[in-house]
Amino acid sequence: MPDPRYARQVLLPGFGDAGQRRLQEARVVVIGAGGLGCALLPVLSASGVGDVVVVDDDVVEATNLHRQVLFGPGDLGRPKARVAAERLAALGGRASAVLERLTEANAAALIAGADLVVDATDDLDARYLLDDATAAAGIPLVWGSAVGFTGQVGVALAGGPRWRDLFPLRPAPGTVATCELVGVLPSLCTTVGGAMATEALKLLTGIGRPLAGRVLVFDAAAATVRGIAYGAADDHGPVGDRDENEGTMADIEEITPSEAAELLRSGGDVTLLDVREPWEAEIASLPGAVLIPLGELPDRIGELDPDREVIAYCHAGVRSLRAAGVLQQAGLKVKSVAGGIDEWSRTVDPDVPRY
Repeated sequence: MPDPRYARQVLLPGFGDAGQRRLQEARVVVIGAGGLGCALLPVLSASGVGDVVVVDDDVVEATNLHRQVLFGPGDLGRPKARVAAERLAALGGRASAVLERLTEANAAALIAGADLVVDATDDLDARYLLDDATAAAGIPLVWGSAVGFTGQVGVALAGGPRWRDLFPLRPAPGTVATCELVGVLPSLCTTVGGAMATEALKLLTGIGRPLAGRVLVFDAAAATVRGIAYGAADDHGPVGDRDENEGTMADIEEITPSEAAELLRSGGDVTLLDVREPWEAEIASLPGAVLIPLGELPDRIGELDPDREVIAYCHAGVRSLRAAGVLQQAGLKVKSVAGGIDEWSRTVDPDVPRY
C-alpha cells in the first residue's frame, strides 16, 4: 500500500511513484543548518528524501532563534547539525549529522556519494569551495542567500553555468553584507529556503525546469521576484587566479563612492563604466553608466572615448580594479570605485538596491 504521507505529491504531473522512489533512494548533503537550512531541511525529510546529511560545526545561539526555526531556547549551546538531525528524525526522515566545518581539505570527502548538494551556508568561501567540488564530482548544487530584505537562489549543473559565472572574482573581505552587520528578515529565510527545497526536489525527481543559468532574486521589502538569466564565463579558473594585468593593480588609483559621486555631480568629463554582468545591472545600476562586462572589456575598449577619464565600478571593487588594469595598459586614464556599488548604496544612495 502506498505511503499516505506522500499521497498529495505523487499526484503531481510527472511525479508519480517513480518520482517518490527517486526521493527515497536519494542522498542529499546539506551544508549549513542556519536560517536557510532550517527552512529547507524539514521539507526534504517530510517529502521522503531517503538520506539527508546535515553538515555544520556551529552551535545554537540566542540570536539564531528568530529565523532558525528547528531550534528552541532549550537547544542553546548544542550543535546545530545534531539538533537538526534529531528534528528530521522526528518527522520520520533518515538524517545524520556531521559536526565539521567545510574546508578545501574536506570538501570532496563531505560530498562524496551525494546525489545532490545544497549550500545553505550563505558564506562566500563555502560557496566557491562547493562550486568547485561539485563541478569536479559532477554533482548538482543548489545554493541560496538571504541578507537584509534580499535573497537569491540558483542551481549549478555539471557542464552548465555555475556560481563562478555569476561572480568570477571573490569580493574583497569586509565588502559583502552579512546578517551580523545588516540583519535579516526571518521570513526571507523561509522564502529562500523554500525555493531551494523546490529546486532540490525538482532535480531529484526530474520534474520541471531546473533553475540553471538563471538566478531568482527576491526583494521582500518591495514584494518582487525576478528571474535573471546568465551564461557561462570564459574563465573558470580557481579563486586567486591572476592575469597579465595583475602587476598593474597596485598602481590603480581608487576613489571612494562619495568622491565619485561628487565628480559626477560637478559635470566632470568622465565616463562611468560598469564592468559587472548584465543580470547584476538589472538589479542595481548607476545612472549614465556604460555597461561592459569585465570579460568583454579587452574586445570593447574601442567603445570608450580615450580622451575622457574612466571611472570603473563593479559590485565590491574587485573586478573594477582588474578592469582598470586593462584600461591603463591600453593608455586610458582610469580610477576604480573602492567598495563598488555596494559601498555606494551604503554611503551615497541607500535607494540603490543591494544584493
